[in-house]
Amino acid sequence: MRALIVVAHPDPGSPTHAVATTIANAVKAAGAGHEASIADLAAEGFDPRHKADDLAFFRGEAKAPADVLAEQARIDRADALVLVFPVHWWSMPAQMKGWIDRVFTGGWAFNERPDGSIEKMLGRLAVHVVAIGGADEGVYDRHGYAEAMRTQIDHGIFGYCGARVRTSDLLTPSGEPFLDRAESIGRAVVSG
Repeated sequence: MRALIVVAHPDPGSPTHAVATTIANAVKAAGAGHEASIADLAAEGFDPRHKADDLAFFRGEAKAPADVLAEQARIDRADALVLVFPVHWWSMPAQMKGWIDRVFTGGWAFNERPDGSIEKMLGRLAVHVVAIGGADEGVYDRHGYAEAMRTQIDHGIFGYCGARVRTSDLLTPSGEPFLDRAESIGRAVVSG
């Protein structure tokens, strides 16, 4: 089993990176045949902005940009995709959202059929969403933010593409310690 762990945080010493590393180590510790790689969007300099070549691709006037094709190939090599990110305004940071916007394209993640129906093309992909919040769980629950995030990300992005969200976690200071929970998530990634 191959896991691709995508992390969006500019500080390699952040809890976000520690959680991503712990998940990767738990996957690798599961034994032979289990691999994990970390895609650090900030360190790799992934540009989340839609540019002219993205627009030309969307319009069917050009091929997908090379960096988009490289990211799609990286996901295609994985059995599981794990997103690890800090919560920014009740969602993911702009760099991760831009990664999804640019990489999860029509013709690769989904297809719009002539009759208006959607062909979901990522049904083979297991997804694990790990959001790291700064507020306690009560804040998220009182305001409905946790459910709003699940609706937007789990259903709105991955459900649209047919990817199977296996776990969707919001790690908060008032919950289980981050790294303990991260180890459990890593084991869940391996178990499917």
